[in-house]
Amino acid sequence: MAKLEEELKQTGAVQVTTFESGNEMAATAAAQINYHMMGYFPITPSTEVAQYLDQMRTRGQHNIKLVAADGEHGSAGICYGAAAAGARVVNATSSQGFLYMLEQLPVQSGTRFPMVMNLVTRAVSGPLDIRGDHSDLYYGLNTGWVILTASTPQAVYDMNIMALKIAEHSDVRLPVMVAYDGFYTSHQKRKVQYFADAETVRGFVGPNPNLNYPNITDFEHPVTVGAHMNGDDLTNNHVQLSEALKLSEGVYEQVAAEYAALSGREYPILDLYHMEDAEVAVFLLNSAAESAKDVADQLRARGIKAGVIRPNIIRPFPAAQLREALRDVKALLVGERADSYGADGGNLTHEIKAALQEDPLNRTLVLSRIFGLGGKDFYAEDAEGFFQLAIEAAEAGRAEKPFDYYGINPGSPDKVMPQVMQPPRGNAYRTGLIQVTPDEATGKLKVKVPPLRSLTTKPRRLTPGHGACPGCGALSALELFFKGIEGDIVVLFQTGCVYVTTTGYPYTSHKQPMIHNLFQNGAATLSGALEAYMEMKRRNEIEMSDDPTFIMISGDGGMDIGMGSAIGAALRNHKLIMLEYDNEGYMNTGSQQSYSTPLGHMTSTSGVGKMQKGKQGHHKDTVQIMAACNIPYAFTAAESHPQDMLRKAAKAQWYANNVGTAYGKILCACPLNWKSEDRLGTSIVGAAVESCFFPLYEIEQGSTTITYNPEDKGKRIPAAEWLKLMGKTKHLLKEEATLATFEQEIERRWTTLKKKHEISEL
Repeated sequence: MAKLEEELKQTGAVQVTTFESGNEMAATAAAQINYHMMGYFPITPSTEVAQYLDQMRTRGQHNIKLVAADGEHGSAGICYGAAAAGARVVNATSSQGFLYMLEQLPVQSGTRFPMVMNLVTRAVSGPLDIRGDHSDLYYGLNTGWVILTASTPQAVYDMNIMALKIAEHSDVRLPVMVAYDGFYTSHQKRKVQYFADAETVRGFVGPNPNLNYPNITDFEHPVTVGAHMNGDDLTNNHVQLSEALKLSEGVYEQVAAEYAALSGREYPILDLYHMEDAEVAVFLLNSAAESAKDVADQLRARGIKAGVIRPNIIRPFPAAQLREALRDVKALLVGERADSYGADGGNLTHEIKAALQEDPLNRTLVLSRIFGLGGKDFYAEDAEGFFQLAIEAAEAGRAEKPFDYYGINPGSPDKVMPQVMQPPRGNAYRTGLIQVTPDEATGKLKVKVPPLRSLTTKPRRLTPGHGACPGCGALSALELFFKGIEGDIVVLFQTGCVYVTTTGYPYTSHKQPMIHNLFQNGAATLSGALEAYMEMKRRNEIEMSDDPTFIMISGDGGMDIGMGSAIGAALRNHKLIMLEYDNEGYMNTGSQQSYSTPLGHMTSTSGVGKMQKGKQGHHKDTVQIMAACNIPYAFTAAESHPQDMLRKAAKAQWYANNVGTAYGKILCACPLNWKSEDRLGTSIVGAAVESCFFPLYEIEQGSTTITYNPEDKGKRIPAAEWLKLMGKTKHLLKEEATLATFEQEIERRWTTLKKKHEISEL
């Protein structure tokens, strides 16, 4: 049904040919549709979708309201609320982000509000792996969403357009997911075509029908959304959802036919390659199937009747089409990039077997192989291996091993890596040069720290050889902070630059016990470890002369998505330290704006152009938020003032070991994303302190003390003197109104802080 380009031009559907990635094409489709809303949160590898849309918005190419959420759970809520209001909504996520929003997905399908979400598939932690498999996608199979699978950047574009029309169809009214492979499809550029005129796309999807259905902005017909149901009503609700999902298959075929007439590109429910007379076949999702097609051609040339099946839709599951396609196939190998642990096969393997069970004439042997986990590459020779397994089963009339993992490498004891160094502990980290004593008169602590050079013999907590960028301020600032901590530590790193650059199996830069957990759960995880340690010690199951200090390291926006967990730990007042390295953005995922990004600063999701001038809104004051939880100690620190940081580290340790939670925020340079010189990091941080943007102070037992006042020293500088040192903020020097607003906020916070310093009751 493919049309020649000239024929398409006659219909007015002029298309542009270019080379783009899947993420770019998802953003292009969204911009051309011109959705009302996108609530998003950055996570690799889907982050680029929001970045591209932000860039397009700065150029005036769409009017989508982009809302940066506090986490994926929040982004799902933003999208649901917008859909319930009758808006057209789009989103993009991956991996843990998808799981974090998972509880929200059945809410949206169960109340029948359409939207489109791009799931850029990625391995689910743990351990952490940022590359692509389908372990996140499989968690979505039971959410009640229609699920389309796109194998190429072209399919990503086309299916994003088709998805909205399917979602909003009167027989469906369900959210639709477009799943495509992280890094394979999301980042690799391929030849694609897109419609030159956005009106062609808008004409295809049609006007927004959602306001014609129950929604929360219709005051003439007010509705209650999500009312509590008993079992009878819930059953009736779910059967309607189930029927709508079944009907979506026919709607998909209808929309696909209409889109083929417009674009010349066809997307049948099953992409059947050489399946008309196939005796052996492989079933693969997305990009891996494209590699298998070449191998099928080679086998055909050798007289072997080989074929490939790739579904374009997996919810609803195409059972009838599979039964038809496999009627004469002797053996099918199902390759899956995710396992259903303990079930001897992935989810789709069992669904295929169940579908064939209903066909009494089918005798197809079904083999299952789990492959490509964590983004492990899938080459033509791997596809050939899959076909060979199917051929052997067909010839033998049985599968020697119906289920297995493919591409595994058994470990060998003689290849165990030797320990490079004897890790220091205990007294090696205890210098005796730092003294902390309570002052009964003031109720505060007296701290004596030696000159920094006296602590240079103290071992580093991290070994050399990590992968941090040149000039990274986080690593050096943390090492400086650790100089003020005596004795052993147990440290938790939330996901972020420092975690990623210091651990990469089988290597680690950490000399003392370290545990990782995701952004949203670091404080809870460490509090569990701490309390378990204390209970095991109480039961005399652990013998240690001195207790270690438990420290959580957050950064790269971790105090956004992890704020709830942090506040929970603070309110419980666990005896631990929470330390945030603040580099003013989500740097580990590509410099997206976070709530710590200051007003007007440029990031990859707060671009600078004719339609917007950097981030809108002021930065979050996490120190004041955490202090409001009535923890005994909170502080700010900067590497530019090392003695101040050492004193605060010592105080934080004393309070954490004797009273309760201590929280600290350290401003750290990120030359790569601040667009500054590597060698100037400490100077730039120092300028932030001298401008009073990042004042150095502490809140001890509720009393605020400014520990360095640049005004008293005669060193205060205008904010512009700091901003001109970074490429991400130079534009503000020309934006007088924004700069004035930024300076006013700095002055307001500084004046408030001085009042708190003067009046302890504040």
